[in-house]
Amino acid sequence: MSEFVVPPSLERGDEVAIVAPGSNRATDYPHVYDLGLERLREVFDLEPVEYPTATKDSDYLYDHPEERAQDVMDAFADPDISGVVTVIGGYEQVRILKHLDPEVLRENPTRFYGISDNTNLACYLWNLGIVSFYGGTVMTDLAMQGSMHDYTVEYLETAFFADDLDAFGEVRPAKRFTDDDLDWDDPENLDRHREMEPAPGREFRGPETTVSGRTWGGCVATLDMQLRTDRYLPADEDLDGRILLLETSEELPSAMDVRQFLVGMGERGLLERFAGVLVGRAKARNLFEDPGTEGRTEYRDRQREAIAEVVGEYNPDAPVVFDVEFGHTAPAVPVPVGGRVEIDPERERIAFE
Repeated sequence: MSEFVVPPSLERGDEVAIVAPGSNRATDYPHVYDLGLERLREVFDLEPVEYPTATKDSDYLYDHPEERAQDVMDAFADPDISGVVTVIGGYEQVRILKHLDPEVLRENPTRFYGISDNTNLACYLWNLGIVSFYGGTVMTDLAMQGSMHDYTVEYLETAFFADDLDAFGEVRPAKRFTDDDLDWDDPENLDRHREMEPAPGREFRGPETTVSGRTWGGCVATLDMQLRTDRYLPADEDLDGRILLLETSEELPSAMDVRQFLVGMGERGLLERFAGVLVGRAKARNLFEDPGTEGRTEYRDRQREAIAEVVGEYNPDAPVVFDVEFGHTAPAVPVPVGGRVEIDPERERIAFE
């Protein structure tokens, strides 16, 4: 892939499609979903247009992957739609990919926003040379409890409205972050702020060589499924000189799980092809498991060491940056998947070009 296109930017007042290509918790927690739509209108002055899947429950969507694919294609092809925003992630979005017509997407490049299981669609679009954005999901980034972080709003505005990716420029570190969850069952939690803690800053490992390249990747669990499926991966040589994006989800995979995933990439000869690695700050708790402040720190430390060791073994020339603001913690940057980024370890700088 030598040619990539950044789809046209949105303008305030534009219509954006709301689709559920993964699962759909909107039917379980409509108050959270409605808050996300409200934020699109009031914070960003965008008009959400609900496509059929946005109001179907997860059981129905599982049984109808072709309808999820059709919603995505219809949204891309609709001349009145300027962007496509996902409701939430899931775990089996890979099942819709065989129902997509790549020509419909290729001929109608549209800005696409979503994290987690939406890595499937981001990688599919990458194969078509279409840049997408790893962020902006309705029920997480947009329906953040209490209020949206100014940091997230700033970078989402760039992802929505900037013509060129160099508008992102240097992605500065956030001063505070959270991986706290408030129970969606209680509507009153939407007015409560999640627990914040000081962000320790990014950690740069490996050589101090400045590298740049187009990004590829996303959620580790979804990339693992992509590797197992082995039907929608780019050609090995298309990954040469790219920057690998990695982040883990609220499933809290162990350091050994992450290590085994990367060893698999290494043994396939893929890990050595990347020029550098950006790792999103790891979520270390969920509603059902919270090891406390010390335990969360240890969890992140173990994951960092696993990634650094495996990348260092298979690709010692690649700098690795940890605790970048994308993925399942907040605040977050909707990083461009397929966009060009420079990693400058000596100045501890990350910048999109």
